[in-house]
Amino acid sequence: MWYDETDGWIDLFINARPGSSKNEIVGIFDDTLKVKVKAPAVEGAANKELVKYLGKCFKAPKSGIVLLSGESSKRKRIRLPKTEKLMQFIREMDG
Repeated sequence: MWYDETDGWIDLFINARPGSSKNEIVGIFDDTLKVKVKAPAVEGAANKELVKYLGKCFKAPKSGIVLLSGESSKRKRIRLPKTEKLMQFIREMDG
């Protein structure tokens, strides 16, 4: 499963691809959500860009988004507040 739901929170399992030409959610592959980010994987820049991008996509405040694991890995677990936009996205992806 590419996400986990808890009290008011959604944990996303993400395969981040830094250094891409644009920020975009590619889709679900091997039980992870593949996300491309423009920033390079240097000094946490890609992680910051990923948090900013996810906040924008799912109408969640950046301060409410937490990187739980994978700080120096492409595979990450990120906790977001459960927003209507995020729940709509999950329903669409689950088909």
